[in-house]
Amino acid sequence: MKPITFSREETKAMVADIQDYFRDELDQSIGDIPAEMLMRFFAERIGPYFYNRGLYDSQGILMKQMDTLTDSIYGLEQKTAFVR
Repeated sequence: MKPITFSREETKAMVADIQDYFRDELDQSIGDIPAEMLMRFFAERIGPYFYNRGLYDSQGILMKQMDTLTDSIYGLEQKTAFVR
């Protein structure tokens, strides 16, 4: 599997979110480097769980759409003497 990577701008935004969380919820400050290390830890170790959940959810939506498409195609079938 290809590793999940983020642009520098995305990384900066996530680091800022982590720092905001620590300040607002834990009443602590966290520097740029520890916040980025924490972000990278979650991206590498926890991120795959979220990524896989997104894949499973997408697969479920796709399956529903395929069922709808199959029903629509079946509805277009014309009656013949041949029965499947």
